[in-house]
Amino acid sequence: MIQDIHGIYHNEYQNLTPEQDDYIMFAQGRSVLMRRDGEQTIQYITYGELIAASGGDLSADACRYLFSIENQGMTEKYFLSNSQLLTSQLMEKYEYRQQNVFRTMKPEDKAFAGITACQLANWYESTQFCGRCGTRLEHDKVERMMKCPKCGAMHYPKISPAVIVAVTNRDKILMTKYAGRDYKKYALIAGFTEIGETIEDTVRREVMEEVGIHVKNIRYYKSQPWGFSGSLLFGFFAEAEGDLTIYRQEDELAEAMWVPAEEIVLDIEEISLTREMMQVFQKEHCKKE
Repeated sequence: MIQDIHGIYHNEYQNLTPEQDDYIMFAQGRSVLMRRDGEQTIQYITYGELIAASGGDLSADACRYLFSIENQGMTEKYFLSNSQLLTSQLMEKYEYRQQNVFRTMKPEDKAFAGITACQLANWYESTQFCGRCGTRLEHDKVERMMKCPKCGAMHYPKISPAVIVAVTNRDKILMTKYAGRDYKKYALIAGFTEIGETIEDTVRREVMEEVGIHVKNIRYYKSQPWGFSGSLLFGFFAEAEGDLTIYRQEDELAEAMWVPAEEIVLDIEEISLTREMMQVFQKEHCKKE
């Protein structure tokens, strides 16, 4: 999965300033800046490049520390900066690309860094004023938090809990395709947790809402941070109970069907919890000779 990077991810905030070889991330909406000539290999701007292009005229707080990744005995540090620092010279070499490229591009640690940086950049962009009193927020120097200097309200990155549910019936699994989304491959039942409900309640509600089926024996499998939607995904297996007729929620799902284990076609992109759960189910029910 995308978080299973070949390195150690350190997400604790530190009040640091970048050094020559540290990476500087730029994001716009769901796009991240990377080198133009890197078709399948991810390359980001370094602080040294940014300094050279700006003529050394950068303020001390021009780059905000994000996280670091230990990779092959070295620590790669990542910072976030403002697109106003990008010169025409840099934009001849770099371009913004949609975050979905991180599903296939290498190396894995830089793909993970890119989607996580994009998630944090969007939070910073949308968290500039206090929701309680409207005062402009300030960056805290101890933790990753925006604090209101007037009323003292503390604002932390928003993470939305959601579920991925593999609904099974003996050797069959319920597979779906989303309606009206860019992702057109097969998926499992999924949805966000609502206020006041447990994760297990989310499983029951989402399955009933999307396909009209009751479930039992809900079993937790694994979790996954999913920066593409700002989510923390909780994977569950659950057995269908009672009437197995599918009543598809048409505005959410384009397709929904029972698929035998031997007919499951796995996504070649090995980054998602959904794909791993499909593979686990397939292996359990397709014993090879």
